[in-house]
Amino acid sequence: MTLNPSEIPEFQLQRNALGRLIYTGADGVAHEGITPVRAFPLSAPDEGVSLVATSGQELAWLPRLSQVPQPQRALLEEELAGREFMPVIQRLRSVSTFSTPSTWTVDTDRGPATLVLKVEEDIRRLPQRGRLLVTSAHGIVFLVPDLTALDRHSKRLLERFL
Repeated sequence: MTLNPSEIPEFQLQRNALGRLIYTGADGVAHEGITPVRAFPLSAPDEGVSLVATSGQELAWLPRLSQVPQPQRALLEEELAGREFMPVIQRLRSVSTFSTPSTWTVDTDRGPATLVLKVEEDIRRLPQRGRLLVTSAHGIVFLVPDLTALDRHSKRLLERFL
């Protein structure tokens, strides 16, 4: 789907001295401390990004992030990356017990981690085959992008919870 340039609202984006984003719309009004929010961060990360003011008001809707001109897109992607901390589980090393609560020792794309699974419902299957979200007791969401790509040991441990 290709959008007309007119479907992308005109705006300027910059960082202030404190690193906060400043959005200036076509009307010339500047809004400091805006937050970009993806509508579908996992299933369609490029589609539907809202720019939200500190008051909660939506300032702009961007149908496709890839259609936003540089350097605004670079600033938005940088801000989104900071907000969307989601380590990827690459390997399960051990679990303390096969009932909950259970302490898991895992390897992630950001290094080794330990997480506590409070209830079995903290493991959620995504519509894409083999994708899982695992939420720790601290509220950190871990991603398993492809269950079938895990090593045999990791699959065996995880299957006991699914």
